[in-house]
Amino acid sequence: LFVLRSGIPWEMLPAEMGCGSGMTCWRRLRDWHEAGVWQRLHQVLLDRLGQAGQLDWSRASLDAQSIPAAKGGRRPVLTRRIGANRAPSATCW
Repeated sequence: LFVLRSGIPWEMLPAEMGCGSGMTCWRRLRDWHEAGVWQRLHQVLLDRLGQAGQLDWSRASLDAQSIPAAKGGRRPVLTRRIGANRAPSATCW
């Protein structure tokens, strides 16, 4: 969490924190993600908060872009470019 919150590179994780090497921590995070640990943890937390009456659904929101339409919906149409292409970038030339 420290690396994700602070934005420092994994390899710069301070050894004084006692977490092992940054690469080891990154591999564990990757493996836990692939194993579905975070999704299950999120579900457990929501269940426990719900049982304790601690969820405030008046502050919930739904992103309709992440939910497919029941009958497929229409595919978005790409907008045709009307202006000239941008000049080459100095950082990606």
